[in-house]
Amino acid sequence: MKTYIDMIQSLLEENKTTGNNHSEDMLHYTTMNVKRLERWLTKGKLLDETVAAVKEINTKQHWTILTEAWCGDAAHSIGFIQKIADLNEHINLEWKLRDENLDLMDQFLTNGGRSIPKLIAKDANGNDLFHWGPRPSHIQTIYLDLRAKEVPYSEISIELQKLYNKDKGVSIQQEITDLIKGA
Repeated sequence: MKTYIDMIQSLLEENKTTGNNHSEDMLHYTTMNVKRLERWLTKGKLLDETVAAVKEINTKQHWTILTEAWCGDAAHSIGFIQKIADLNEHINLEWKLRDENLDLMDQFLTNGGRSIPKLIAKDANGNDLFHWGPRPSHIQTIYLDLRAKEVPYSEISIELQKLYNKDKGVSIQQEITDLIKGA
């Protein structure tokens, strides 16, 4: 995770972010997202149920996170995924940027779109175990409802931030815990 954050910080020093859009808005989102990610890495608490489920994994797994630095949903989720993966030496976690890995991303579309973050878990033989993303299901439902009502994205973004802050990473952990148990 440190390497990922260091890469983002280096890009910001050059007035860039990941992907091809280096607009002021994207730079602002990226700066805010680094702060959000670091906050969750520091203050985010893992659920006992999640810790127990992850510690029971006894075979090698390869987890890939598709993300981009400017993605607000990623800022609230990927720190928890990192903390979860860190609990078990059988989990190898890899970070990939969506826009540099579109052939992989296109295998895991959400409603036909390249929504991120996306967690892809495979066993040691490369077989799919599960995938998760781009956001907890209850937040996704609210997001889709707001989009259907044609609410401006600036307002949707604020609502999503409120939902993530209220949730404190609980939903992502519960959903990943259920996926781990079902794999």
